[in-house]
Amino acid sequence: MRKPRPLLFSTALLFAGLSAAQAQNTPVIQQAESGTLGADWTSATASGVQYISVVPTATIAAQNPGTAARVATYSVTFPGPGTYDLYARVRVNAGAANDDSFYYGNGFGIKSPTNDNDWITINQVAGVGYINGSQVVDGAGSAQSNVWKWVNMSKIGGAETPISFTVAAGSLTQTFQLGAREDGFDIDKVVFGATGLYFTVTNLDNGQQGSVNPPPPPFTPVGPPMATGKPKFLGGVYSTPQLPNFSAYWNQVVPENAGKWGSVEATRDVMNWTELDAAYKLAKDNGYPFRMHVLIWGSQQPAWIATLPAAEQLVEINQWYAAVAQRYPAIDFLEVVNEPLHQPPGPNSGGGNYLEALGGSGATGWDWIITSFQLARQYFPNTKLMLNDYSVENTAVSAQQYLGIVNLLKARNLIDAVGIQGHAFSTRGLPVANLTTNLNTIASAGFPLYITELDIDGVNAQNQLDDAVQLAEYQRVFPAFWLHPAVKGITLWGYRPGHWRTTQGAQLVNDDNTERTAMVWLKNYVRSTTLGTTKADNAAISLYPNPVTNGNFVLKGTENLNAVRIVDIRGQIVQDIALHNQSSVNVKADLRPGIYVLQLFDGKTISSKKLIVE
Repeated sequence: MRKPRPLLFSTALLFAGLSAAQAQNTPVIQQAESGTLGADWTSATASGVQYISVVPTATIAAQNPGTAARVATYSVTFPGPGTYDLYARVRVNAGAANDDSFYYGNGFGIKSPTNDNDWITINQVAGVGYINGSQVVDGAGSAQSNVWKWVNMSKIGGAETPISFTVAAGSLTQTFQLGAREDGFDIDKVVFGATGLYFTVTNLDNGQQGSVNPPPPPFTPVGPPMATGKPKFLGGVYSTPQLPNFSAYWNQVVPENAGKWGSVEATRDVMNWTELDAAYKLAKDNGYPFRMHVLIWGSQQPAWIATLPAAEQLVEINQWYAAVAQRYPAIDFLEVVNEPLHQPPGPNSGGGNYLEALGGSGATGWDWIITSFQLARQYFPNTKLMLNDYSVENTAVSAQQYLGIVNLLKARNLIDAVGIQGHAFSTRGLPVANLTTNLNTIASAGFPLYITELDIDGVNAQNQLDDAVQLAEYQRVFPAFWLHPAVKGITLWGYRPGHWRTTQGAQLVNDDNTERTAMVWLKNYVRSTTLGTTKADNAAISLYPNPVTNGNFVLKGTENLNAVRIVDIRGQIVQDIALHNQSSVNVKADLRPGIYVLQLFDGKTISSKKLIVE
């Protein structure tokens, strides 16, 4: 009758052992404000988060806090002995690289505020971290500034080799210290998690146990690019964060920063072509169109050119054009001038200050642009020349102003394509009907349009990643661009974490390459949507008189059209006419005798009618 007793005892030991193991799998959380804070630390609460930050002071250059006032001290009790990694939930503020460093103690115990060896310096936190609930907080991650994010501080380094922390069996309560380095760095909580376990963002947020199972390997998308076989390309931007799996999605290339003059020739006569070479090679090796971004702009220009005499500036501009033309002879599209309405190369910070060297405003108001394009025709005679700007599609006034510059260049045969950036801050809240009307206005000059820097945000009102928000906006905005008959290609200005609008959630995939809902929809939409269908004579639209003797004629039944284009027998565009829900249109055209084709655009298809001029 005594035999069951050892079984009960063994079962009790088993459950005790399981309980201890489970406890050790649970992260040990310290709210940042719960410690003993030095005088320079402040505690604040915003949007339900209580956090600590250091008062603004000059950055301490040494590898230590420098004073006890910049040290925070915690007493941490661990569930068992072992090795633990240090995690922290932090926010890097607007200063980004100037707000993204701090110190933690080099092991447990009280540290000297002025001894470098007592501290581990953590830096470059602005571009790392995790914010999605299911993400395992393990390597660097790619969350950006201005968001709360989790970082494994025992793995990221950034300045010194990071460490893990060892807890001995007889010393489960330990003293741990943090030190301030840069202001603008907020800390919500610090967490110790057993080394070798894997904690997701959700685990750390809620104090849940880690997993012994490593995260699955990164998702690998299967190509070919989604616009393969389409009459329009769907391209991507070249930069280090955006390169993985590029050719599984995109079939056109533009450098993000590598082609900007300030990137290439930051030091006068010292050219850095490395990244631009790589972007060009990616395009040419795969047969993708390559767009050069950018020759003339009022930002990210060489600092040294701003103080040169105007004549010397013009020599340098010519040398810049010549160097690009010689090195890249097969550029498909060239952004000659970027953002003329918003960022001209005048005497603003970083803007080059060479507008007057190109002719200033002059008689046209835009002589400097005309000169820029005249030089481009000289150095790039076989390349399509493009103007590019943002927020020209969101109001009728800006569309007309942009059209005016395009027409100045058209009158001089200096332009071949028109770029519209298409950023989220321009399209958000803009009715699609207004967007289409403004595209029609710009397209009336007769040149193909290219959406050059598309991005669509994906966070909700609480600044949290929200797939539903991003999907709805993609479904609303993207077809308006993709189906417009004048738009011949779209380029996304990034699609992966590290995107310039990562804080706004504009990336289409996660750190592990898994696709967000909008990416899944985008692939299906682009691959399944028929484009560029051309119907023969449209009997629903009447044209009279035909033949005509003076070039004047009337079209009726045009309610569903948004544009009419007159093309001569050689395929040259003679005239573009934008329509706005008109049942009829009186056309007055200066046409020589001959045969012409009227191309009729309704946003999805192109139909035609023959016009004879006697």
